Amino acid sequence: MKTTRQVLLQAAATMKIAAVFSLLALLGSAFAQDTQQQTQGPATMPAATTGTQTAPETPSGTGSTSSRKGPYTVVVSGSKEWVDTDIDLRRGEKLQITAEGTIAYADAKKNHFGPAGITRGFADLIHQYAVPNGGHGELIGRLGSGDAAEAFEVGASSTYTAPVAGRLFLGINQSMKDAALATGGFQVKIEVLNEGLTGADATMVGGPAETPLPAITSALLDSIPRRISDQNHSPGDMVNILIVGTEDEVVKAFTTAEWVKVDKSVSSTLMAGLMDTFEKKDYLTMPMSTLYLFDRPQDYGFAHAEPVRVVMSRNHLRVWKSPHQVEGRPLWCVAATHDIGFERDQRNNGLTHKIDPAIDGEREYVNQTLSATGLVSARNHVVPNNPLTEAKTATGGGFHSDGRILVLVLSHADSQNQ
Repeated sequence: MKTTRQVLLQAAATMKIAAVFSLLALLGSAFAQDTQQQTQGPATMPAATTGTQTAPETPSGTGSTSSRKGPYTVVVSGSKEWVDTDIDLRRGEKLQITAEGTIAYADAKKNHFGPAGITRGFADLIHQYAVPNGGHGELIGRLGSGDAAEAFEVGASSTYTAPVAGRLFLGINQSMKDAALATGGFQVKIEVLNEGLTGADATMVGGPAETPLPAITSALLDSIPRRISDQNHSPGDMVNILIVGTEDEVVKAFTTAEWVKVDKSVSSTLMAGLMDTFEKKDYLTMPMSTLYLFDRPQDYGFAHAEPVRVVMSRNHLRVWKSPHQVEGRPLWCVAATHDIGFERDQRNNGLTHKIDPAIDGEREYVNQTLSATGLVSARNHVVPNNPLTEAKTATGGGFHSDGRILVLVLSHADSQNQ
């Protein structure tokens, strides 16, 4: 007798890929309805709201935990998605975070759960949570409040070390609909275990300050194509980011920033998508098309996406190792765009992803997510001699840019924090 997994694998092997996309489309539709309900929540519920904070012998709102002498508490209400702790962390500052208390939702089956949250179920696949694979209702945190701020799990007890300087927020891994119906909250105790680094870089929010990079010369920029191309050599997306580092350092920077490697084939997509669904995980690794630079396909594809909506909307990029080196380390070229929906492929009248035409926004999204890891040692924006400011993708969609290229220099592996 075949096992359940064997049956699923055999079914996956015989299914048409269109059927899988139909399933994902149905999930996406349910997700959209859930998102609409979320955005119709109370207008008095901001994305980040100051919580109740107390600290011994120190008034609240003094800025950095380094100036505080003892543990203090922040109350995180179940009716809020995020709470501003009023704590500005230094780079390398290490905290011990513990929490207690309970939150209840209107659903009787989910009453009175603690900071670890509720075990995920199939229904959670169509909800948008800040930590996609975290517990539903779990205590979570993030450094900064922007769209690129990466949320992390806290639960009942954990340590956290700030990779860069920034404001600490605490929240609940839930939707706005959950928050509108929630009662109770968590009492969170925060202790400073290590005050972190000193110096200007220790307090530079979001990563290092921009500085000139003499090794990135005009001659070097002139040697790099401005655009990538498809298999027919039709020019497409812009090369808008350069990264200096070894292959291991590049991969580590992206994976630390929670970018995921995409699948390289449709068959692996079909299998992984089905199995991740049955294992109650969020599937973010759908493949991207093969494009070319230096007359060869991309070395890596990475994506950032919201669960379920990955079919139509995700941040994604392609990476090529260039033939050049900068101060003895490889130079990598990146073409980054943001998929925001679908449009007609003008090459064959098929369906293709539509990118956000304001592609500089994706360049800065990559800048923020990678710099926030603490693995970027230097960065700058440079303008080549022939900047690209307006063009079309290989599929016919238009885009525009200020022409600048972001350069990120990664920390050497032997100096990176483990």
